[in-house]
Amino acid sequence: MKNKQLKSTKRLFIGLFFMVLSGLNTLEAQEVTDTYYTVSGVVRDAVSRRALSFVDVLVTGTNIATVTNQDGYFLIKIDKGVKASEVMLHCMGYQSVRIAVNGNDLPSGTYLMIPSVKLLDATIVEGWDADRLVEEAVARIEMNYSNTSALLTGFYRETIQKGRRFIDVSEAVMNIYKTSYSRMDVGQDRVQILKGRKLVSVRTSDTLGVRILGGPNIAIFLDVVKNVDILLDDEARSQLRFTLEPSTVIDDKSQFVVRFDPGVVVSYALNYGKLYIDKATLAFTRAEFYLDMSNKDKVTQMILRRKPAGLRFNPEEVYVLVNYKQQEGKTYLSYIRNEIKFSCDWKRRLFATNYTATSEMVVTERAEEHVVQIPRGSAFGTWESLSNKVMNFYDEDFWGAYNIIEPTESLESAVSRLRRQAR
Repeated sequence: MKNKQLKSTKRLFIGLFFMVLSGLNTLEAQEVTDTYYTVSGVVRDAVSRRALSFVDVLVTGTNIATVTNQDGYFLIKIDKGVKASEVMLHCMGYQSVRIAVNGNDLPSGTYLMIPSVKLLDATIVEGWDADRLVEEAVARIEMNYSNTSALLTGFYRETIQKGRRFIDVSEAVMNIYKTSYSRMDVGQDRVQILKGRKLVSVRTSDTLGVRILGGPNIAIFLDVVKNVDILLDDEARSQLRFTLEPSTVIDDKSQFVVRFDPGVVVSYALNYGKLYIDKATLAFTRAEFYLDMSNKDKVTQMILRRKPAGLRFNPEEVYVLVNYKQQEGKTYLSYIRNEIKFSCDWKRRLFATNYTATSEMVVTERAEEHVVQIPRGSAFGTWESLSNKVMNFYDEDFWGAYNIIEPTESLESAVSRLRRQAR
């Protein structure tokens, strides 16, 4: 028999946000080099001029990638030794954009994406039942995803906001070892922190002492195609109700959109959201879902690991976004984001304080040859805190040639304020 409560926790993500102020550890900084050139700019909707966030930014013919931030801005670094002719922008519901490159820095520009006309194929839509469609897509995972072990390089950022004010920012470049998707088991997958930095508020009132689920291991446990326990194994699917919605387009390819909602009542909170499935290959290309908040006690049991006595914890929203990209006939993990919104108040106090804990990870490189598993002793533990493993912000060129998710304007302002406080 499966331990339902343990499995329901696994169905979210293992690892921790430690919302406490702690001492500093150091990691060696990488020297800045001149071995790369950059392409940067802001991506906007061609009609509304609205900035587009989480747009995939890919160097054609390579495994180099990043995403736009919430302001629509990106900067991607390309090694001068790499033969690249263009950078591609892909976003759900839009036509892809090509940016020609020539080995030199390009001036930062504005790139407009044109909304796609939905590519509906009535014959295909009528031929599928939502449950059967998901079942068939699961059956094709081994065919559609990598059948070899891979070593990914990713950039990870976690932030904690108190109201609108950032009180904690931690970032890291990490390696992610993934076994073949034919295993559909994350037991041997591991994360290793290569370098990182953090800034935390020095205000005593910002020391909350709450531990909630999250952390760099989202790269393993929120890969919903590999970690099928979350949504896609037989047991998980039996607890959900699937319905087909109108199709959309991702990367110029028509996609089925399957909505899912809780279909039964169980002892733990279930998820609701949408799955996006490529019509041609039946590969899962995107998953977007929320934790059902109808019973907040169940949610609290799943996401809260520790809190001070006398502190009341109230979960408000748990959101997850997982994106995959297609390349050379296979589909690969590209981006994960999760947000946990909650409020806390001390007994006998009148007002609660709102918090938002956000973590996001983008895969910036991928290698599938001569891959060696990350040693267990070097792996990031499932109960470790990133904040205890990285150093303080100090160097604007800290990341060197690594690709990252560029900070938003609001985050840059917050970092400046936290730096001043720490002096």
